[in-house]
Amino acid sequence: MQQHLVISLISDDKPGVVEKLSAAVAENGGNWEDSRMAHFAGKFAGILRVSVPADACQGLREALEALADEGYRIQVEESLAVAGGPLQILKLKLVGNDRPGIVREISRALAARQINMEQLETGCSSVPGSGEPLFTAECTIGVAEDMDLDGLRDELDEIADELGVEIDCEETSPPQL
Repeated sequence: MQQHLVISLISDDKPGVVEKLSAAVAENGGNWEDSRMAHFAGKFAGILRVSVPADACQGLREALEALADEGYRIQVEESLAVAGGPLQILKLKLVGNDRPGIVREISRALAARQINMEQLETGCSSVPGSGEPLFTAECTIGVAEDMDLDGLRDELDEIADELGVEIDCEETSPPQL
């Protein structure tokens, strides 16, 4: 019987981080299934889902704990089965002058409608010419098929007006891995 684990990690960014992690998984008969990883501000962070034979699960946990001596911070959780109805997948794209509170207001509106953020990427750059800070965000959300999308778009438009940003909300297909 296979056990599914979700593993999060953060370490200093250096060559070999993924190799050490993947070796621990492979040496315990595990299979690397899904992951999201990135270099960020001198650190390397990631989250991944693996399957491992139930009788090798403790060995994998111990191998991952041993990486702490090398500066890795790792957390291991058992994967949960998520129940729910069919979802529509939407992509939100936001752009505007940077200011405090943008992510908070968008996430508050989504949470109030019981909408879960599936993925979120944000960034800050300079507006060409003026050098003003420009905030961008892309968020993938899954909403119930019977959700009032026009109502959601209207609410996002109101928030965009309040924050002085532009928000586009597009229907998309589920991400392919």
